[in-house]
Amino acid sequence: MSILIDENTRLMVQGLTGREGTFHALRCMEYGTNLVAGVTPGRGGTTWEEKVPVFNTVNDAVSETDANAALIFVPAAFAADAILEATDAGIPLIACITEGIPVMEMVRVVKYLEDKSSRLIGPNCPGLISPVSKCKIGIMPGNIHTPGRVGVISRSGTLTYEAVNQLTALGIGQSTCVGIGGDPLVGTSFVDLLQLFQEDSETDAVVLIGEIGGTKEQEAADFIQHNFTKPVIGLVVGTTAPPGRRMGHAGAIITGSAARADEKVKALMDAGVHIVPSPAEIGSTAKKALG
Repeated sequence: MSILIDENTRLMVQGLTGREGTFHALRCMEYGTNLVAGVTPGRGGTTWEEKVPVFNTVNDAVSETDANAALIFVPAAFAADAILEATDAGIPLIACITEGIPVMEMVRVVKYLEDKSSRLIGPNCPGLISPVSKCKIGIMPGNIHTPGRVGVISRSGTLTYEAVNQLTALGIGQSTCVGIGGDPLVGTSFVDLLQLFQEDSETDAVVLIGEIGGTKEQEAADFIQHNFTKPVIGLVVGTTAPPGRRMGHAGAIITGSAARADEKVKALMDAGVHIVPSPAEIGSTAKKALG
């Protein structure tokens, strides 16, 4: 079983006809995702790849195709509005790949989402994939994933792929893999996804990959200690990052002792998480934890 996406997912891509949208939408379709619509203002009434209808607005796309998931490849200057448009159209799941959205615009988006039914994955994320349901909404390489019973949650897109590749090489399949994004403000947290994995009877364990900056990992540790009953394999990267310097992601900046990697590792260890010593040992640590 998977979380958030499955064979009933009907995907709409905002920015479908652009270069990035076209490239990755094709990869999603090849993986097995049911792509039902695209949205590009001014291109409404046309057909993409001779099969997918393109609409001027998200409302039109939802009305005509019953799309229930959105994948956003809109440039940063317009991405926040694209998220709001999908939210207003009642899309239950929105994944925003776009990086570089101004923090103040994301403050507005996160606040707007508080009383809405839509869930946002990202921004600045690789999206999500379920090898079990053969559904991919994002930019991750589908070929490295294999069906199984381990969930993956990560702040880092590249380390998501590394973790999955190591798990697959050791014969450990995945139920659902989600990249939550590396920005200071994202729509879905570690805790949100841990709750979903806790409720999923076909996920036996979770690999969690964090990094310096913020307190997301400490919040996850508290939830794991009090509410999560399955094994968690945890990696926190950024142990050598100097204080005050941003490392890669916009959210990866040390702004106090709680934001340091060692503090995050300690919190996770105290919660009973199986700590991964280095990125090269994600798979081997998971195999040991799973017995």
